[in-house]
Amino acid sequence: MNEEEETLYNPRDFEPFAVTVDLAVFTVRESRLHVLLIRRGQDPYAGAWALPGGFILPRESAETAARRELAEETGLSQESAAALHLEQLRTYSEPDRDPRMRVVSVAYTALVPGLPEPRGGGDAAHAQWMPVGGVPALAFDHARIITDAQERVRAKLEYTCLATAFCPPEFTLGELQQVYETVWGVALDRPNFRRKVLASPGFVEPVEGAPRRTGGRGKPAALHRAGNATTLHPPLLRPERRSEGERSE
Repeated sequence: MNEEEETLYNPRDFEPFAVTVDLAVFTVRESRLHVLLIRRGQDPYAGAWALPGGFILPRESAETAARRELAEETGLSQESAAALHLEQLRTYSEPDRDPRMRVVSVAYTALVPGLPEPRGGGDAAHAQWMPVGGVPALAFDHARIITDAQERVRAKLEYTCLATAFCPPEFTLGELQQVYETVWGVALDRPNFRRKVLASPGFVEPVEGAPRRTGGRGKPAALHRAGNATTLHPPLLRPERRSEGERSE
């Protein structure tokens, strides 16, 4: 910007707007994908369910605000909130998405195992884990954010080894498959899934010793533990994604 442009710039020529953060945090509980929601304690949408989030303070970054709001509204400790691996999802900037004023939101998402029961705090009257399939009507455009975030975490299981974090330290391939089926929302072919997992270098490694039975009349199921890889090569694609790739070839 040169000197002439500086003299032409007047902040009052631009309508002010606020910037917020929203968080779509998922986990797996009782073989179902859950999302963390809060019940709003203030207008607008007082009493409605929504994602945790709030306004970015003047001296905060978006990520700092996201972790602060998560701790304040759900009762998670500052340490737990700080340790979460949050991914920036996208920016939501439709002009009428908030009835108070023009508000632009930076959304974050995470798929995390072992998070504790939340409790309401700040301007959230209540907080809880809710099955994704049973989410009620949400405030603002948060239903759209959840849909976008769910697609992101589903894709994350295609190219990372994150699914093993939702299994016991020693697990069967059937237990690992159940994590994929829960997050992806599809049934998988067992032999095909097993073949792809075992063909992925460093994804899982066998546990020496006696295998654990699956129950019923099936043969003993071998135990595995997480390997040392963090990414999958090649990726473990969802059935519909494979079909799309085959059609495009």
